[in-house]
Amino acid sequence: MSIVAPSELDATSPPPQPQERKTPKRRRARSPKLPYGLIVPAVGALVVGLAYPMGWQILNSMREFGLRQQFGEAAPWIWFDNYSTLLSDTFFWTVVLRSLVFMAATAAATMVIGIGLALLMKAAPTWARLVLQSALLLAWAMPIVAQMTVFSWLIDPRNGVLNYLLTQLPGVDMIGHNWLEEPLSFFFVASVIITWASVPFVAISVYAALTQVSDEILEAAQLDGANARQALGYVIMPIIRPVLIILLLLQFIWDLRVYAQIQLLQDLGPKGDDYDLLGTYIYGLGIGQGQFGLAAAAAMIVLLITLCVSGFYVRELLREDAA
Repeated sequence: MSIVAPSELDATSPPPQPQERKTPKRRRARSPKLPYGLIVPAVGALVVGLAYPMGWQILNSMREFGLRQQFGEAAPWIWFDNYSTLLSDTFFWTVVLRSLVFMAATAAATMVIGIGLALLMKAAPTWARLVLQSALLLAWAMPIVAQMTVFSWLIDPRNGVLNYLLTQLPGVDMIGHNWLEEPLSFFFVASVIITWASVPFVAISVYAALTQVSDEILEAAQLDGANARQALGYVIMPIIRPVLIILLLLQFIWDLRVYAQIQLLQDLGPKGDDYDLLGTYIYGLGIGQGQFGLAAAAAMIVLLITLCVSGFYVRELLREDAA
């Protein structure tokens, strides 16, 4: 076998190239259709249970209902006149402001007391925690009418337990005092009742979130020199922050559209415009005065207010999910 010298090679011939391997083309992964099929019933239920009533509400808010409509005459279209009437009514904005203040105060009290009870359950022994959780569940399960019956006995002007206990204090005579007579005390009583009924849900939810905070993180904070208050503010609260945001958002929504407690309290005490929140105000427009177009428009405005109030917290939730 003869060996060819490099000088004898053709300088113009290119060096041999390695053979390229043919890679098979990747097929696009087909997205399964089963998840889309599974959400069809849920979407259908939302359309039937939410979209249809909301669409009908929007249509009613653009019509005028009066005495003639009660005898079968079709309601005429007035388009946005109902909205103009409400937005130019100073009393409507008074009710809106009153409802927002009531919502903020009640939601804040509920969150503070609920978080405090959750921390207490986390630190309490097992038997005390079970007793407290059972009491909270019983309070949460009590129907609204039963709640109002119990509180009506407590604040009764003549035979109420609250007035009797306050009268035992030196120099205090509360026998015959009507807690529902003045608007300020009326809404204070309503806030106490709603807070009492809402605290169990917040307390149990926050306690469930606290159980997910690992002991290793708390031990690390303790080794770094953090005391109990610093660990709560800088370690525990940031971890359970998404749960707190959801709970506060739900409290805002529930407390803004509260109706049953206010209506039942009005049945016990004096009635009037000074004792209305948005729920009873809309009920009075629709059922009381027969102005269903104005009531529907007011309900849509309340929906927009709710979206504006909860928009910030929804954005925070989306930011937490993206992080």
